[in-house]
Amino acid sequence: MELEGTYTFDAPQKVVWDALMDPEVLAKVMPGCEKLEEIEENKYQGVLKIKVGPVQGKFQGVITLSDVNAPDTYTLNVDGKGAPGFMKATGNVKLNSEGNSTVMQYDGTAQVGGRIASVGQRLLDSTAKALTRQSLDNLDKQIQAKLEPEPVAAPAEATVAPHNGAATTAVPAASAPARRVSSAPTEIEAPSEFEFAMGVAKNMLEDLVPPEKQPLLALAAASVGVVAVLMFFSWWTNLIANKVAKKVVKQLT
Repeated sequence: MELEGTYTFDAPQKVVWDALMDPEVLAKVMPGCEKLEEIEENKYQGVLKIKVGPVQGKFQGVITLSDVNAPDTYTLNVDGKGAPGFMKATGNVKLNSEGNSTVMQYDGTAQVGGRIASVGQRLLDSTAKALTRQSLDNLDKQIQAKLEPEPVAAPAEATVAPHNGAATTAVPAASAPARRVSSAPTEIEAPSEFEFAMGVAKNMLEDLVPPEKQPLLALAAASVGVVAVLMFFSWWTNLIANKVAKKVVKQLT
């Protein structure tokens, strides 16, 4: 199983790097993560509860970072096992600063075995994509919650030489305020099991349906939803009407 992609954070590279190196932050952003703690430098131990189709359970594993070149790149190795089976993975992460944003490039390969391998390659791929995407989305939310504008002093006024006998005052144009990392705790939680499952389903549909037909699929899904609501409303009103009619007939007889 292979995985690769990019993700853009609206934050400085150093801030993103620090978040990636913080096990407390990572434990909050990964769906199903019950524990993640550093046991020695660049080595972490964690517990991940995950559901892939009909197979669910907990993985206990060790994550080791190598080739760490702060704040640009690192390689991670994952070795986990549990009731659903086992997983071994290797991945590479690279950060690039682009203006006020940071672009992450990632790629990796994984091997799985045991019951979890029986669900099929497509479902495994969709689950891996959903897990990665939701983790990065929530990491971005954590970062944005901790960033706050730097206090900006009032712009100094500059006196301009008189023009036509009248002196004028120029005020420098305002620029976008810089942002700093807040020390206040953030309360953003990882996606729930239902949200994670919806993410898996979304990725499977995107893999199965060509991009040019995905808007039609969304429209069809919305139409089906409207029809379902109307059918339910019709059934409910008929049920109430029948009950009222039976009550009236009973009173008359």
